[in-house]
Amino acid sequence: MLVGYMRVSSDSDRQSTNLQRDALLAAGVDVRHLFEDRASGAKDDRPGLAKTLAFVQPGDVLVVWKLDRLGRSLSHLLAIVNTLRERKVAFRSLTEGMDTSTASGELLFHVFGALAQYERAMTRERVIAGLAAAKRRGRVGGRPPAIAGEKLEAVITALNGGMSKAAVCRNFGVKRTTLIETLARIDRPGVAAPR
Repeated sequence: MLVGYMRVSSDSDRQSTNLQRDALLAAGVDVRHLFEDRASGAKDDRPGLAKTLAFVQPGDVLVVWKLDRLGRSLSHLLAIVNTLRERKVAFRSLTEGMDTSTASGELLFHVFGALAQYERAMTRERVIAGLAAAKRRGRVGGRPPAIAGEKLEAVITALNGGMSKAAVCRNFGVKRTTLIETLARIDRPGVAAPR
């Protein structure tokens, strides 16, 4: 059985699923087996997609008008299609001509998977290279420390003076985990003078 899924990015009346609906009906999807969402593709909460995935059975084919109607990103699309494959449900995208029930469609799906893996690896390499370049310039990536400068010196002085960590947290308005992580970051698990 063919099952169709449609999505438009907005709940407003300006966007319509008519184009997608016509294409899916022309492809042989029964009107009773159409599901839709009116939400951004970036949103996780898509009840129409959840109903679609719950409805399809082994041997069915999930049909979309275009790949970007199904997944938020290439990796999300691949995850959905892999889940369908595990459940013995084929996938077809009309615009791109992808059909995982055919040998060429299966090959195209694997090429997409390789591209997604390559994209993740390239992103990881760029992040690592950027952090290394920043470090060479004396900058450190990540979130700035929650306790730094004069406040850090005052905290350490208070701890050295015998104030408990709980009292320091109350007096300086910091969370206990933040205090402990800060002390560990400056290699001062116990109480000691600032560097």
